[in-house]
Amino acid sequence: MREEIFTPPDGAFTRSVPIRFSHCDPAGIVYFPHYFDMFNGVIEDWYKDELKHDYAELVMAGRYAFPFVHIECDFKIPSLMGEVIELTLLVDRVGRSSLGIVIVCHRGGLERLRARMVTAMMSIETKKPAPLPQKLRAAIEAYRARTGGG
Repeated sequence: MREEIFTPPDGAFTRSVPIRFSHCDPAGIVYFPHYFDMFNGVIEDWYKDELKHDYAELVMAGRYAFPFVHIECDFKIPSLMGEVIELTLLVDRVGRSSLGIVIVCHRGGLERLRARMVTAMMSIETKKPAPLPQKLRAAIEAYRARTGGG
């Protein structure tokens, strides 16, 4: 595979994630489903730390869920047990009740994985899409404008 350089845009939300034994297959390479759990963790942190909306509060008290409704990944360079990877979150689309999110996994300036996903905001009670609240939408749009999208 061709190595690609990745530099997060200024102000982009990035989290460091240590690769642990529990993330890996017997060869010490991250087993791909574990990336999805990492992505969700980064999204939860982004809501709380960047958007100032407590994800747990939205789920538990607000009775909203944020399922992945589409996800695709380009795996470029394996991540190995003992490494620390960086996950950068970008927003490429804001819909009425959905978000197009890009998460780039990188280390040492090289892109290792790029995931494109759509998450939907839905009511836990009705199991139907719910429109993004205006304050949350404004925070997401401001982040997207500041970081240049996905």
